[in-house]
Amino acid sequence: MKKETVKTLRAFLIELVIYAVLVVGYFFLVLHFLGEGLHQLEIRHRYTYAGVAILLMIGQAVVLQNVTTLLLRLIRRTQ
Repeated sequence: MKKETVKTLRAFLIELVIYAVLVVGYFFLVLHFLGEGLHQLEIRHRYTYAGVAILLMIGQAVVLQNVTTLLLRLIRRTQ
């Protein structure tokens, strides 16, 4: 493989691992801190729960994408 391809593949794999760790961490944090509240919201106010769940997903996507982009820039800078 070409040197640039190997660098890109390595950076992708590092990004994938970091992203996976962040997603799993986010899941357990939400489960721990918001789990019971979200469950009660689901039971009592279904439409509000749907809105909150969508906002949590959008927030997760935005934050994790920004963190991953920052980490990837740092990784490429060191290579």
